Amino acid sequence: MTSHNVPHRGFPTRWLGWVIFAGVVLLIVGVVQVIYGITAFARSGNSLATPVGTPALVHVGWAYVVLGVVLAAAGVGVMSGWMWARMVAIAFAVLSLLTNIAFFLGSPVWSSIVIVLDLIVIYALALHGKEVRGIR
Repeated sequence: MTSHNVPHRGFPTRWLGWVIFAGVVLLIVGVVQVIYGITAFARSGNSLATPVGTPALVHVGWAYVVLGVVLAAAGVGVMSGWMWARMVAIAFAVLSLLTNIAFFLGSPVWSSIVIVLDLIVIYALALHGKEVRGIR
């Protein structure tokens, strides 16, 4: 069998770089969230009084750790071509997009940058996320 008889899988598009970018960003953000959680655990015994209605730092720490682990796993999953990871990444990008729209007046430049990046990541993951499987 010659090489021209082998079915061609196609070349990845330029959007593959944005898909990998999304995975790397998720991985970094996940690690940072875990570090924030560990910091909250370390500071949980330092306050003398907690105002009414605010969560204890231990609970905040657990929330950061769980969120960080999910985001880091999604980042690795996006770079590996897993569908569940793409869905988690898209969900968090949409959440980030809506949050930055809601708080646009507070920081218009930063919100604009994040909104554009969120849109690019959502587009790249939704339409070109499968291309990562082709390069494994």
